[in-house]
Amino acid sequence: MSHRRRRTDAAPLFAVAAAAYGANVALGTAVAARLIDTSNFRWLHHAIYIATCVSSAAAFSAIIWGRPKHASRRAALVLAPAAAPLAAIPYLGTHGRRHPIIALAAAPFIIAGLLCSRLATDRK
Repeated sequence: MSHRRRRTDAAPLFAVAAAAYGANVALGTAVAARLIDTSNFRWLHHAIYIATCVSSAAAFSAIIWGRPKHASRRAALVLAPAAAPLAAIPYLGTHGRRHPIIALAAAPFIIAGLLCSRLATDRK
C-alpha cells in the first residue's frame, strides 16, 4: 500500500496560530530584555495574545471539519494542551519569572500541531 502525503486543509490556521504565538513571544522577549519600550502601546502584546488564542481555537476546530479527517484530528489533539497555559496566563500575573515560563509551556504543542498539520499522511 502506498501512502500519500499531503497537508491538511486546516494547515493555514495552524500556521497563523504559530505565527501569532511567535510574534507574541518575540515582543515579550524584546520588552523583557528592554530592547523595546511598549509603555505607549501596551495593548499590542494583549492584542497579539488574543490573536494567538483565537487562531489556536480556530485551528483546534479542525478536529470537526478538517480533511483528511485522521490527520486533522491528530493535529488538533496535539495542539489542544496549549490551551491550558494560554488560559492560565491572565490569571497568574504578568510580572516575575512565572509569566514567561507558563507562556513558553504552550510552545511544544503549538509547534507540534503545526508540524502535524503540514506533514499529514492520508491512509486509505
